[in-house]
Amino acid sequence: MLNDREIANQAGIKPIEEIAEKLGMEVGHLEKYGKYKAKVSPENIRRKEGQKGKLIMVTAMTPTPAGEGKTTTSIGLADALSRLGKKAVVALREPSLGPVFGMKGGATGGGYAQVAPRENINLHFTGDIHAVTAAHNLLAAMVDNRLHFDGVCGLLDCRRIAWKRVMDMDDRVLREVVIGIGGPLRGIARETGFDITAASEVMAILCLSKDLKDLKEKMGNIFIGYSPGKEPVFARELKAEGSMAALLKEAIKPNLVQTLERTPALIHGGPFANIAHGTNSIIATRMALDLADIVVTETGFASELGAEKFFNIVVRTGHIPPPDACVLVATLRALKLHGGVKLDEVSEENVEAVERGFENLQKHIENLRFFGVPFVVALNKFPTDTQAEIDRALDLCRREKARAALSEVYGKGGQGGEELAQELLIAIEEDKNEFQFLYPLDIPLLDKIEIVAQKIYGASSVAMEGKIRRKIRRIEKRGFGNLPVCFAKTQYSLSDDDEALGRPRDFTVIVTDASLSSGAGFVVVYCGDVMTMPGLPKVPASEKINITDDGEITGLS
Repeated sequence: MLNDREIANQAGIKPIEEIAEKLGMEVGHLEKYGKYKAKVSPENIRRKEGQKGKLIMVTAMTPTPAGEGKTTTSIGLADALSRLGKKAVVALREPSLGPVFGMKGGATGGGYAQVAPRENINLHFTGDIHAVTAAHNLLAAMVDNRLHFDGVCGLLDCRRIAWKRVMDMDDRVLREVVIGIGGPLRGIARETGFDITAASEVMAILCLSKDLKDLKEKMGNIFIGYSPGKEPVFARELKAEGSMAALLKEAIKPNLVQTLERTPALIHGGPFANIAHGTNSIIATRMALDLADIVVTETGFASELGAEKFFNIVVRTGHIPPPDACVLVATLRALKLHGGVKLDEVSEENVEAVERGFENLQKHIENLRFFGVPFVVALNKFPTDTQAEIDRALDLCRREKARAALSEVYGKGGQGGEELAQELLIAIEEDKNEFQFLYPLDIPLLDKIEIVAQKIYGASSVAMEGKIRRKIRRIEKRGFGNLPVCFAKTQYSLSDDDEALGRPRDFTVIVTDASLSSGAGFVVVYCGDVMTMPGLPKVPASEKINITDDGEITGLS
């Protein structure tokens, strides 16, 4: 089989005007970035009378370190729906340079289910993530500028600054830094650090805002630290929200590209799901729903991360509806990993390990049922999968009374996703959709934390130091107790321990910190050893990426 780059090069994608025409967009709605990508101004898009698109949310079982093909499945499913005569759009996040040059490599799908132009999307694209980085760091500069000119008796207490800096790259040495050393001309010396841009609250705000006005208001609501009198200080008190929003003027517009089968794709925003809420922008999803019959969107990592946050954070904004159905992506290699097989042996046939590892998928099936939304398990086929393993996995799903279908979009494109698409359309038409949130907003934050940990992760209890508990209660006393919680934890386990595979039981979730994201509208709960600034692996993907003398990028998986 050809590699991803060769497949993409042979696809012969169309000028972006032709893709826009499929959605009824006029050329005047587009702000072109070359021949194959464009931004679309949301104010130019209006829903046709009586039209309301169906929303499909794609999630997964607990992944292996290489991922389980959620993006590939989402793209292939949209292509399959197009083949079945539906006016379909896929709405995805933008790739972060951290994973592109780190562990996972590119994030534009794979095989015959890709979005294009892949190199542009994976690298700088239209500059949205760089704009988020700039807006975030502008606020950081304004914070330190205020400290420099006000001194110790000003608006901010230099010992209680919560706002760090960000960059869109995995760089572990920047997790903790000391700034301002070297004398008074360099500001006030203090400890701080860097997060990755995908974890920035500015990124979350970009993806949770309904329009530019809403974005600017949310920017002003960002909590940046405390005053000498221990009162919370917000970005609006530094008059920062206007300039931050100005930097995001173009970034707030969704990006239109295409799949290899010419299905329209809106790619916008890039929050991680293990440390942020993990979904593309509300603006892009709303635009897609206004223009299409059916919209496929993806949430990060597994159901206990991306899907839980999609339901309890994104849908709660009221700007998009609950999904009409979900897809739960599973792979035989992940089942075998959770069944006790070593990572480098998951390509070998092992039906017994599939059976043992099924308890992990079983928990994710249970999680989706908590929310009352119809769903289909998509068994994403890899070349090394055997028929005996496939049959056993599908049989186990059906024993759980869960709809299941084999997905072969990697090797066959949209044609390989037709079985999944048909099963999904049946689920939308025939299965009950009784969506419900996991918890009400008017209960204490500590109760919300316990509900997520116990119901979604399967924990028996939650533990935290007294200072963390007091910190959470202070957030409530400041008037933010009615916000949802956003867990930051490992993606490699249902628990907060990345070595606890399968379906861990009788474990305690360890909460190590909490922070207020008052602009985005949630409280972040940090668990275990999660890092908000990842590090590169021993052999990063960047070592394989190169560019030829004539400008062709190679090694971008």
